[in-house]
Amino acid sequence: MAQLDTLDFIVLVGLLLGTVAYFTKGTYWAVPKDPYATSYALANGHKAGKTRNIIEKMDESGKNCVIFFGSQTGTAEDYAARLAKEGSSRFGLKTMVADLEDYDYDNLDTFPEDHVAMFVLATYGEGEPTDNAVDFYEFVTGEDVSFSKGGTADEKPLENLTFVAFGLGNNTYEHYNSMVRGLTSAFKKYGARLISAAGEGDDGAGTMEEDFLAWKEPMWTELSEKLGLEEREAVYEPVFSVTEKPDLSPDSEEVYLGEPNKNHLEGKSKGPYNAHNPFIAPISASRELFTVKDRNCLHMEIDVAGSNISYQTGDHVAVWPTNAGKEVDRFLATFGLIEKRDTVISVHGLDPTAKVPFPTPTTYDAAVRYHMEICSAVSRQFIASLAAFAPDETTKKEMIRLGGDKDYFQEHIASKYYNIAQALDVISRSKPWSNVPFSILVEGLHKIQPRYYSISSSSLVQKDKISITAVVESLRVPGAEHIVKGVTTNYLLALKQKQHGDPSPDPHGLTYNITGPRNKYDGIHVPVHVRHSNFKLPSDPAKPIIMVGPGSGVAPFRGFIQERAAQAKAGQPVGKTVLFYGCRRESEDFLYADEWKTYAEDLGTSFQLVTAFSRQGPKKVYVQHRLREHGKEVDDMLQQKAYFYVCGDAANMAREVSATLSKIIAEHRGVSDVKGEEIVKAMRASNQYQEDVWS
Repeated sequence: MAQLDTLDFIVLVGLLLGTVAYFTKGTYWAVPKDPYATSYALANGHKAGKTRNIIEKMDESGKNCVIFFGSQTGTAEDYAARLAKEGSSRFGLKTMVADLEDYDYDNLDTFPEDHVAMFVLATYGEGEPTDNAVDFYEFVTGEDVSFSKGGTADEKPLENLTFVAFGLGNNTYEHYNSMVRGLTSAFKKYGARLISAAGEGDDGAGTMEEDFLAWKEPMWTELSEKLGLEEREAVYEPVFSVTEKPDLSPDSEEVYLGEPNKNHLEGKSKGPYNAHNPFIAPISASRELFTVKDRNCLHMEIDVAGSNISYQTGDHVAVWPTNAGKEVDRFLATFGLIEKRDTVISVHGLDPTAKVPFPTPTTYDAAVRYHMEICSAVSRQFIASLAAFAPDETTKKEMIRLGGDKDYFQEHIASKYYNIAQALDVISRSKPWSNVPFSILVEGLHKIQPRYYSISSSSLVQKDKISITAVVESLRVPGAEHIVKGVTTNYLLALKQKQHGDPSPDPHGLTYNITGPRNKYDGIHVPVHVRHSNFKLPSDPAKPIIMVGPGSGVAPFRGFIQERAAQAKAGQPVGKTVLFYGCRRESEDFLYADEWKTYAEDLGTSFQLVTAFSRQGPKKVYVQHRLREHGKEVDDMLQQKAYFYVCGDAANMAREVSATLSKIIAEHRGVSDVKGEEIVKAMRASNQYQEDVWS
């Protein structure tokens, strides 16, 4: 065989390398990337290190505008992200979003005069800060606030701070938007300058989104004038890069398939369990509470033994939901991702301050199924931002009109309760939206949030088992062909059906990956954590209590009464315990009917159950009517310092109960209606009147 000379060898090596390169194209090189991956400002220097000093963080990352959020359900965080994007794309601000719990605040007195701080604050419960805003709010509203330079209120230590504020509240609550009002008042006291009026969104009136949109436009105008900003045409600037990883597959051990963090990925889940780290808890028992076939109410027992999770009677349990398979398929089909659902992607922040909302690498399917709020109502602003990626000009014009005309949007989208995929399918007449970058979907849709339920058991009686009482949500919308289904309650219903022997549960036509990522939820498990509440029994069980809880609002009161029954059996003196309970019909949806009889035997004459069946007689009777009928007894108990509790619907029931109680007090004490209202307000302030309500 002839020897190869040097030139022959070089040629052969070149051919070999060319062949390898050809067959590995798209796998190890020329990997397709998000087309927007390099268009956002990476020019801010090195990635900022971990610090709790917000001034230092802004300085090292080149920012001049920070948007802080205090969020419980993700909406305030979403609004903060939207303000950051808009400030950057429309006005050239160097923006960052900041979680309030990640920073200290004593150095706000050194905030640069040419920078701006924005605050988007939700008010939670009865005028309380959200979990991540507790330390911040207590600091800025405290009596002995100590800033880094030691200035007192008279010395105006925050005189260099320019700020903007928007609050998220609910007018059915006593302390409507108290967080943003408290912040504004405190900052002004210390000399900070508020740009534009503080905005207030009202979830109770159903106008939160439009309130936000109406507030931000004049705010941007005033802020631009103050800082000398020039508005420019907004173009999409991604916050995240999304890179497909052909070298990885769903079977690769480093790929997240829905696991919330690395410990869960590696099968080494450990506490503490909280809003960032759920416990995968077995459901030890489940049953249906309604006797009718067209409605469901679930009772579930969640076993937290061995997790070190503790709860107190009256607390909330958070359930981490999974999106229904039908909605995941619809979403992936709408954006042309069905064939790529198992493709592995890596998501990275294109800015050193950007936080990726879920762990990666992951797959398109896992991101959509476990991490993205794909079933929530569509925002008008998000519709407008997607117009540039419409499949044709007709659709683009319609998107622009919907994004710019709130009445038109309300009529055609909002009133139909469409989720994003449904809305886009209708607008484009089912044409796929394949041009939409996945990054804008990650940015524009909330991270899916845990849903909170009032715990319906007593920690004294069953410290290792948490009870849930949940009505399965299913809403038929007038004028719409679809039925809006609760994301989490239908997931729980599927788990209940599976536990009772159904091999392929599909409540209301929905299916769920109930065995979880890599079958880690197999054996009927659900991810949970506990959130502590101020809705509590008096420390002395001899104190009398009055509870008003129609429907599933009775949940915490089952725990209250369960606890008092156990205390009575143990020989402790238990005060008068009165429950006003309402439902439609005694034969259909009377929750825990048999249990009340057992508790009555344990509590004896100290327990009284008053029922209101709204559809059983010739007239609708609600709990507030029964409360009025028992007015003298109620007022007598209140004068004996009875605690008064309300749980359930905030918009109607809770408001009616509060008004009825004011009238009862006025009537039986011989005072004016105004005085009756003042007494109820004083009861709230002293915690004698407590609410656990939702809208």
